[in-house]
Amino acid sequence: MTDRSDGPIGRLPEHLLVEIFIHLPVGEWVQIACVNKQWADIFQGDCLWQTAIARNWPSAGLRKRWPGPIPRGSARRFQALYISENLVPSGGEIDELVGHTYLYLKEQLERPAMPPSSILHGTIIDQFIACGKTGEKAHDLASKIWLAVIDGLEENEQTFLLLKHLAREGEFFLPFPYSRSYKVLWRVFDKLFTDFRDCFSGADYHDALSTAKSRFQPVPSTWLGH
Repeated sequence: MTDRSDGPIGRLPEHLLVEIFIHLPVGEWVQIACVNKQWADIFQGDCLWQTAIARNWPSAGLRKRWPGPIPRGSARRFQALYISENLVPSGGEIDELVGHTYLYLKEQLERPAMPPSSILHGTIIDQFIACGKTGEKAHDLASKIWLAVIDGLEENEQTFLLLKHLAREGEFFLPFPYSRSYKVLWRVFDKLFTDFRDCFSGADYHDALSTAKSRFQPVPSTWLGH
């Protein structure tokens, strides 16, 4: 996109620019913010995000906020609400806590030295219970968030290494709701053997398949053959 600061749009006051921007698809916002410094400053400020939240989720301010140590700001809240509505299925309910948990888990998985998945899962469960969720609801939400994050990972070497790490982690006996979800572990192996089959060396593939067979019986035929 070219710099439009000298055109008619560039001469509009900030509050009108905000009204225009929030009616454009969210997927275009990164490009819009790169047009010129004025527009970048609008996206770095709070006004646009507060307005977008008020228009899209007018009752968001009435909901219980995440009690944990998360980055504050309206941009982060918008991300959390958008994720809850669009990325994590929750029966049509918009839950800001779900969005913040998704962001937290994704950021932890992208760290060079990520904590063990059992610790991440336990932290998520504890936070949901602290917010008044039952153990069963906390486990269900945590599983949905894990699945959404895993499905949203890019198909690159970093993701391949992450999935291999998750697949190799040992099984720990933990009581419900802290036990790891069967569905999540299945999705890890399924992505490895379908999306990343060509990334395996022969020895690594047979090691991963052996681990899968020790946890799932029978394994799908689509996982076989390298």
